[in-house]
Amino acid sequence: MNSPQVLIVDDEPTIITTFSLLLRQDGYEVRSAPSAAAALQLLESWSCDVAFVDIKLGSTTGVDLLKLLRIHNPLLQVVLITGQPDVATAAEAVRLGACNYLAKPIMPHDLLAATRNALTAKRLAEETERHRADLEAIFRSLSDGIMMLDRTGQLLQANEAASHICSCLAYAMQTAAECQHTPCDGICRQLIQESLHSGLPAKRERIRCQRPQKQNQVVTISTSPIRDQNDSCTSIVVVLRDETRIDELEGQLSTRKSFGRMIGASVPMQRIYTQIEALADVPSTVLINGESGTGKELVAEALHMSGSRRSKPFIKVNCSALPETLLESELFGHVKGAFTGAITSKMGRFQKADGGTIFLDEIGDISPAMQMRLLRVLQEREFERVGDTTTIKVDVRVIAATNHNLTERVRQGKFREDLYYRLNVIKLLLPPLRERMDDLPLLIQHFIERFAATFTKTISGISDEALEVLQRHSWPGNVRELQHVLEHACVLARSDLLDLESLPHDLTSGPQPTTSRQQQATPAAAPAAAALPNCPLSIQDALIKAGGNKAKAARLLGISRRTIYRQLGHQGTE
Repeated sequence: MNSPQVLIVDDEPTIITTFSLLLRQDGYEVRSAPSAAAALQLLESWSCDVAFVDIKLGSTTGVDLLKLLRIHNPLLQVVLITGQPDVATAAEAVRLGACNYLAKPIMPHDLLAATRNALTAKRLAEETERHRADLEAIFRSLSDGIMMLDRTGQLLQANEAASHICSCLAYAMQTAAECQHTPCDGICRQLIQESLHSGLPAKRERIRCQRPQKQNQVVTISTSPIRDQNDSCTSIVVVLRDETRIDELEGQLSTRKSFGRMIGASVPMQRIYTQIEALADVPSTVLINGESGTGKELVAEALHMSGSRRSKPFIKVNCSALPETLLESELFGHVKGAFTGAITSKMGRFQKADGGTIFLDEIGDISPAMQMRLLRVLQEREFERVGDTTTIKVDVRVIAATNHNLTERVRQGKFREDLYYRLNVIKLLLPPLRERMDDLPLLIQHFIERFAATFTKTISGISDEALEVLQRHSWPGNVRELQHVLEHACVLARSDLLDLESLPHDLTSGPQPTTSRQQQATPAAAPAAAALPNCPLSIQDALIKAGGNKAKAARLLGISRRTIYRQLGHQGTE
């Protein structure tokens, strides 16, 4: 790690010699300049962390140099030193950005303490600047319009999206003019004024704004007042969301049973389909959140295939399936000899996805080191291969997915907060299967058709009893679990109808449902049946013990279910 670098600007050689000796002994790299001009020339080719500047520097002053240094590098920490301390000069120095003000003679421990404090202040300033840059980047990249207004309603700041969504509102807030839309009645501005007056958040959804010679617009607006320590409203944040496209799609929407490779006609799935269409060509990062088995990869694929990047690569990476060292190589590639076993150079997944989309599944499982590297790619869209120093730039849309609660992982310190905000620009929450059980028959029929073709079987559907068992199951593994259950059933199916015997034992081992068909075969409706040869129970007794379930009755009797059907048929019961 490089030593902190300190600049001493003083026209007294003894001061330079003394300070340099003390600071070097404490591990600092020190350079000096006898004048302001020499200091500025030195800083053209060298960057320092802390500068000690004498107030009196010949024809100029340390305060004048302080102004120039702050322009040259706002993060540089400047400590002014003087032999004639003055309260007014000290106040002016602090106002202009000096981090400290020392009076001669300066004791060694005061010099070293001032240096350490200045370095601490620089680290804090750098961290603040990083956060500011991150927030600024997020602010610019959001598709929602964001504006900040002061307590009088004057515009302080706005991102580009705000002017695209409602340029007249930004203009009105700056000039106190009335809204120029016709026949807009200024609902947005009225809502902002009410929120400023009351100090309370407010929201209006789906405001229809008619714009002259332009397409009508549908906007949702929300306000969030900002309060000071005295609980007084000092400013307000306004968020504008253009929902014109979503409104159009909802107006045109007829219930769809599928979208891409997704199956479902329920209300939650219709909402997902609409969101995918609205986000298809938005370049922002999308975070897909949902339980395991809900179809996050299918949603990512639909987002890619619905947009203008559909002809470009769609690259998938399961982040939890690869160890950290291998994941880094997979994502960013490596050069020959970068590590043991790297006998050839390899292109990474980000480079392969250039122009298209990369899907990072299980993003919540990556290590802190990988989180840092991924943050840089999301910010700069550039990276270096493992073992290489050449920067590679890519144009990639990033879609991430996780079944973790990333907010909780951030709170626990397991996931970087800045990366979370980078990923969580747009969030899609997938419903679990238990919340969309209306889709179960559609999903069952879809998987039956697929597996019937795979196993070359003639299977037309599922029995009422088997369907009721599937409907009563809680499906912790969601659609993936249902797929595996139906694959198992289709493999074991002995007729053109999936029945209870086809289903996995753990689904049918509990109490079975009683359907109307079974009611017809219960002991109350069936006449007495004689005991079969070598069977201790009669069919009637077995059906009573099995609760009317013929499959269980057959197992109790040690015979096939077909035999029970045949016996009941001979007795005229079916």
